[in-house]
Amino acid sequence: MLILSRKINEKIMIGDDISVAIIEIRGDQVRIGVDAPKSIKVFRQEVFDAIKAENKAAAQSAPVLPALDIDAKREVL
Repeated sequence: MLILSRKINEKIMIGDDISVAIIEIRGDQVRIGVDAPKSIKVFRQEVFDAIKAENKAAAQSAPVLPALDIDAKREVL
């Protein structure tokens, strides 16, 4: 993990198109701004963890459907 010190209004660049700026420091809270392309998803860690858990639960509870026999000949009534 890279650890950097920044002051208010200073930024950190990640690659060419993602910047993280320190917006405000108030007590033990730091407000940051993330500027990234819309194709890059940005989440708080607790939201990201909840999404992963929900996706895992959904994948495990997905119903298993029986395979279709597409080679079976149809009977015409």
